[in-house]
Amino acid sequence: MTIGPVEYIVVGFPGNEFHGAIAPELIALVESGKIRILDLIFIGKDANGDTVSFEVEDMPGFADVDADVGGLISPEDIEHAAERLEANSSAALLIWEDVWAAPFAESLRNSGGILLEGARIPHEIISAALDGLPSAE
Repeated sequence: MTIGPVEYIVVGFPGNEFHGAIAPELIALVESGKIRILDLIFIGKDANGDTVSFEVEDMPGFADVDADVGGLISPEDIEHAAERLEANSSAALLIWEDVWAAPFAESLRNSGGILLEGARIPHEIISAALDGLPSAE
């Protein structure tokens, strides 16, 4: 089976200011065939700093997210993601396959290529770097 690159993110929501605005965008990415959600869980810390987690189907607005949810995120992953959360904060831990990149990834493997390094560059860093470039005029 050809599988594209698999990525994960932990997105924090300080002060539990989370709402379901990301759900329609996730749905659109899945329906377009660009990504396949492999696992998704929501994590929070209550006022005492105790960690709680919620499955995707328990979150408002996420019932229509088509996902192969479950089995990849372990209790240790949840604790790791929760370490950086302040009390009364929440996060989403998302693992997805970049389906759009599967043919390219397979061609790399078939040509004997191996991934030596890769990273996601945070928006704030790349935005500042691009803004600092001279104009192409």
